Amino acid sequence: MNILAHGYLSGPRLVGPRSVGPRLVGSRLENHYTGLLIGNFIGDFIKGDPANPRHNLLADEIMGVRVHRAIDSFTDAHPDVAAVRELLHPRCHKYAGAAVDIFFDHFLAANFMQLTGESLTEFVQNFYRTLQENQNRLPPGAARMTDYMIRQDWLTNYQFTEGVDRSLKGVARRTAFPSGLDTAILDLERYYDEIGMHFTEFWPTLVEHIQQTRYAFASRS
Repeated sequence: MNILAHGYLSGPRLVGPRSVGPRLVGSRLENHYTGLLIGNFIGDFIKGDPANPRHNLLADEIMGVRVHRAIDSFTDAHPDVAAVRELLHPRCHKYAGAAVDIFFDHFLAANFMQLTGESLTEFVQNFYRTLQENQNRLPPGAARMTDYMIRQDWLTNYQFTEGVDRSLKGVARRTAFPSGLDTAILDLERYYDEIGMHFTEFWPTLVEHIQQTRYAFASRS
């Protein structure tokens, strides 16, 4: 999944405060969720064991990286995700997974209130504010990406096909080989209902899996 899904799956509405232990209250509870969000956001920038001292991560940030990896592992192995990758493979080949991530974030953004009970605008603004207030906790690459993301408002624009197309073209410019992502919006338009059906089947299973994963991590902390 892409940035919007990773961000939402780090939040307090997914798993209630009791799951992080009764000793976490007030500002400490808020700091827990901030650390979880930061760790999840920087997950792709952390190589190897996130608890290794070289990463200089706090305990909740380490948990966030592990949640990020749990999201990715579950997503990569899910049959509904595999079905969409198969649809996109003729155009995107090995980059089909990147297109699926962005397409699924589109369906999450377009149906955010229905799926989460939250306003997309309010969620995104809180997400951006948390990243800005914790810039010192971001690796350089993640900090640069945050700047681009906020200035171009990627997450709000995921709900529109024009925003999806801009995101796809941006990724295409950064790939080492021709990716097909620059024209992948044509596949979203062609298979829109089918991709949306697969997302609808996939999303609740991911939420349930990450609820259980976060509870297990918190229980061991």
